[in-house]
Amino acid sequence: MLHTIIKSNSYQDSIVLMLLTNKINTVAGVTKVSIMMGTPANKDIFKTGGLYTPELEKASSNDMAVVLEVEDEAVIATVMEEIDLFLEEQAKGNSGASVEETARTWDKALEMAKDAQVALFSIPGTHAALEIERALDAGKHVFCFSDNVSVEDEKRLKMKAHEKGLLLMGPDCGTGIINGIPLAFTNVIRPGKIGIVGASGTGIQEVSTLIHKLGGGVTNAIGTGGRDLKEDIGGITLMDGIVTLEQDPNTEVIVVISKPPAASVRDRVLALLRKISKPAVTIFLGEKPTYHEADLYHAYTLEEAAELAVKLVNKETIGSDTDAIEVPAVKFSADQKYIKGYYSGGTLANEAAMLIKDGLSLIGNVEKKEGYILKNEGYEVLDLGDDIYTQGKPHPMIDPEKRIEMIRQAADDAETAVILLDIVLGYGSHMDMASELVPAIKEAKSKAAAEGRELAFVATIVGTDADPQDGQAQQKVLEDAGVIIRMSNNQAVRTALAMLGIHIQDNKKDLKEIDAPAFTEELVPSQAMLDLLHAKEFLNIGLRSFSDTIRESGGKATQFDWRPVAGGNVTLQKALYYLNNYKTEQTDSI
Repeated sequence: MLHTIIKSNSYQDSIVLMLLTNKINTVAGVTKVSIMMGTPANKDIFKTGGLYTPELEKASSNDMAVVLEVEDEAVIATVMEEIDLFLEEQAKGNSGASVEETARTWDKALEMAKDAQVALFSIPGTHAALEIERALDAGKHVFCFSDNVSVEDEKRLKMKAHEKGLLLMGPDCGTGIINGIPLAFTNVIRPGKIGIVGASGTGIQEVSTLIHKLGGGVTNAIGTGGRDLKEDIGGITLMDGIVTLEQDPNTEVIVVISKPPAASVRDRVLALLRKISKPAVTIFLGEKPTYHEADLYHAYTLEEAAELAVKLVNKETIGSDTDAIEVPAVKFSADQKYIKGYYSGGTLANEAAMLIKDGLSLIGNVEKKEGYILKNEGYEVLDLGDDIYTQGKPHPMIDPEKRIEMIRQAADDAETAVILLDIVLGYGSHMDMASELVPAIKEAKSKAAAEGRELAFVATIVGTDADPQDGQAQQKVLEDAGVIIRMSNNQAVRTALAMLGIHIQDNKKDLKEIDAPAFTEELVPSQAMLDLLHAKEFLNIGLRSFSDTIRESGGKATQFDWRPVAGGNVTLQKALYYLNNYKTEQTDSI
């Protein structure tokens, strides 16, 4: 039976709601739960998920709506207690008594955070554009974790930031490191001499953790959001980030990470990298480079990008040698011939699909199927963090439920040979994802064995031994369950392919002179951009745990407990914003 709980005027950001959903899912007697704010869009999601009730019509955008499918109504009281306890703990934050005073209005937030150089946003995307504009008008750089900002707003706001000498990192920016301070979903990385500018979250996580494992370190990792290198945006943040790191005396090597960019934007980025004085490494996922240039090196995989950067810092010779893949001894049945990859990281899923296509000599995505990065015969790669899988549900970095479901489905398929997984550690991720997945892995392996098959699991751990979850501890849990662990996603995918007798042919890359138009624009970082690299103070607008992480890492965070005004009506909010701006301009002109 379905039961609805409406908590009036209890606004919570999406990540808190995901964590709460995950917690309530563990309550005995709850078979299904969805927790969202009562916006019209979310009510549609309730309908799509088969959890709509008439009571939801009473919920406003500022009300938290909980819909439960329970075996017995007696469990409702327990659920309500758990919800109240969870929200009380969130209000306190993880830093206990050390948490500073919080702001509840923009005026108070800007007064308290007058010295903060960066505003960090994790609020609903429908409201983010207007609030980003407020922060830019206040002279603050912006790191925007929020997604669902329109392309038009992103272009307008990035142009505004550029003209003000500020960086807009995002929207949909999942990872960043500023002056050693981790922002959003980020790992604990050793300080060093490598600067990163990246258009992806888990791409930055994979490269930065591999740099750490290889003995290197990172100065700053400037996220740009996934659309920055699209034609519509033009690489505004990425290029401003490059010229800023070029002037950073602590950065010796620059790494640029991107999913497939628009060709014209890619060419401009490369022209800029040829102009700067520092050596640089590029990784444009989906491209298989055939050469390097003088002080400009082109990687095929995220692992290669990390290796090149560390070698450049260490003044080591750059070669094209690749290590042989150790092939585990596995006895597959005659029917077992396919790899299935279930990823929580979108960039890692894209890299896996790229490598599998390369190994199979596939051109394009043979089967166009919604929800798949790759679908070809029995080969499949899924990004379970995609919107199609997370609407009204926690992200797979937080909640293992969807991956457990997919593991069980794959185990039922007699043609499945290898299952690929990523375990993403760091701030914000599940504290023990390995232990959550192990029962399903053991169950799948036992089921296959009972049917005369051997099912292999190959995984990579995106994390370090300094992360809250402890990468080595997570590795032991998985290895004890029979999972084959590889240091990188690249090695994991190549191992899976090699187990099926498939090998990737790597290009030998020699130095080559490129005859291309020179970069003639004068891109000069502002003093505010250079000051960003030494920032220690942040204004956090949204998820409290982001403030806790900043403080734990030696930074200062002012917490702004943002709530949507005007009942969540975006049109009315814009009218109020521009009316206030107009009044301010009129006052200033007197």
